[in-house]
Amino acid sequence: MKKLSVCVLFGGMSPEHEVSLRSAESVLNNLNKEKYNIFPVGITKDGDWVLYGGTDYSKLPNGEWLHCEANRRAALSPVRGQGLLSFEGDCVVRERIDVVFPVLHGENGEDGAMQGLLQLAGIPYVGPNVAASATCMDKTLTKLVMDCAGIRQAAWQLVKAQELAVNPEAVMDAVEKRFSYPVFVKPAGTGSSVGVAKAKNREALLAALQNAAKFDQKVLVEEFINGHEVEVAVLGNDAPAASICGEIDSGTEFYDYDAKYISDCARLYIPARIDEQTAESVRDTAIRAYQALGCRGLSRVDFFVTYEGNEIVFNEINTIPGFTSISMYPKLFAASGIPYSELLDRLLELATEA
Repeated sequence: MKKLSVCVLFGGMSPEHEVSLRSAESVLNNLNKEKYNIFPVGITKDGDWVLYGGTDYSKLPNGEWLHCEANRRAALSPVRGQGLLSFEGDCVVRERIDVVFPVLHGENGEDGAMQGLLQLAGIPYVGPNVAASATCMDKTLTKLVMDCAGIRQAAWQLVKAQELAVNPEAVMDAVEKRFSYPVFVKPAGTGSSVGVAKAKNREALLAALQNAAKFDQKVLVEEFINGHEVEVAVLGNDAPAASICGEIDSGTEFYDYDAKYISDCARLYIPARIDEQTAESVRDTAIRAYQALGCRGLSRVDFFVTYEGNEIVFNEINTIPGFTSISMYPKLFAASGIPYSELLDRLLELATEA
């Protein structure tokens, strides 16, 4: 059987660049070299595209991959049939690409921009299409879809960065009129908890709003939900399946960037510490949300399950979830009977389905 040519995209210009490098290291190390011709292409923080010429993927997280002598400048052509172009002096080398695995988190990676390029190029890719990617990346748009789908979620309010800059006191007055402290403040378009804060008073609210506005023109303020943080991995196109439920105990105020990737204070529970009936309802709701948003391939859907009453509250969805060695998406499917390498195979198969 002919090997599939797989281009793995990683890095990017978003604040989640380093997370992408870690995810890509795991993906590249677990792709079956007997099944696939692999083309690892990194995007630097400055936006340069580089075809990594090395085979030691442990060099990705620390940035050493950028100094490999066999690296070549590269680009994915939007012209159909051109595939991956790399440049050696005045020569252009063209490689056929059968499928792209965008291991890119955040802006220009999972917000529909890269998906649009790949769609123009006619190259199949892992993950949801342009519309679903864009909608899921913008938390305010996701909220609107969830409202229409009748899926319970935390009460929320949109704050625009321009309004905040002009009259911060009025913005905070409006937030305090609607919510009691604490509240969560999030940029509308980041993942990995970048720019997210928990505000317990007016002073902290102002700091959180101003920080979030550095990352996005739209900022989301949400009510605090006191409950288990439960995550579900979803896999599939027209007939998606949900994994076992997992739970995160952040060990801190909330599951922020530091708790996810730097400190070791967080604890993961697979299965989640909820009863089976509630877990089944969470899984069903995850699939409802996934389908309402038009997702394909994969996504991780996050919920709260309240300590009082076991209410299921949608939190957010991630269309290119983390694939690091500690990430929940592969861990949840491993616990559901699909090991990492097989999961990658399935994702590539789903990407190439007609």
